[in-house]
Amino acid sequence: MTGVLVAFAAGAGVYLLYTAVVLRRGAPLSGRASSAGLRLSDWLTQAGLNEIGLAQFCAVSASFGALGALVAFVVFGGALPSAVSCLFCAALPVAGYRARRARRMEQARQAWPHLIEEIRLQTGNLGRSVPQALFEVGRRGPAELRASFEAAEREWVLSTDFARTVRLLKAQLADPTADAVLETLLVAHEVGGTELDRRLAALVEDRTQELDGRRDAIAKQAGARFARRFVLLVPLGMALAGLSIGDGRAAYETPAGQVAVAAAIGAVVLCWVWAGRLMALPEEERVFR
Repeated sequence: MTGVLVAFAAGAGVYLLYTAVVLRRGAPLSGRASSAGLRLSDWLTQAGLNEIGLAQFCAVSASFGALGALVAFVVFGGALPSAVSCLFCAALPVAGYRARRARRMEQARQAWPHLIEEIRLQTGNLGRSVPQALFEVGRRGPAELRASFEAAEREWVLSTDFARTVRLLKAQLADPTADAVLETLLVAHEVGGTELDRRLAALVEDRTQELDGRRDAIAKQAGARFARRFVLLVPLGMALAGLSIGDGRAAYETPAGQVAVAAAIGAVVLCWVWAGRLMALPEEERVFR
């Protein structure tokens, strides 16, 4: 019962944070809070939470939390380890969406040099207009980006306002490279000139160099990422083995055993998070919002 209540409280906290920061309900935010809200909005967009809905996300988190609390209670037979395990397991969907966001960001990075080069060829060699080239390339882009380009193209057809279309597409993609490319195209569309081809070629070169550097860094981290999994697997195996040694489960049920188990779970979570932060590659900040 305690685990279910804690999971419910965690879900309510996520809901209040979402409505306050993303939906902007309640008091207006300013300064650092507004910047945090923009970052959270980008994170939710890239993670796909705007597609699955907040209710489904909270339900998944609550289910994971309740399951974790149940398993901890069966193994350790106490409320304190169950509560800590509930909080940890309720956060697992967030970690999963974070990993999915990282994959989507990486796929976008892989695609952008090719997309920019295609836009350069469309606007230069084929003489297409900037909006026409952008949407034609977007239709053939990766599946992860295609829906955003389709929404932007609908906006362009309805409004013929390219600045408004660019704002929508930037919000949908929430990617620093997309911001730079779209701002370059917007200036070229509104001002004109002959510099677009050269600027897009420079963007292609810059994105390619960054992509090569990230690939090298990720390849060097392969062994560390494999070892990080043992941060969870080894303590779990030792806890299960402890059931058959000495007093087994009875030792876990003592007050000292409950505190020790809760501290051990907390230490495992901290080590997991700390290892992830050490291996995290720096992300570009969005400049053109």
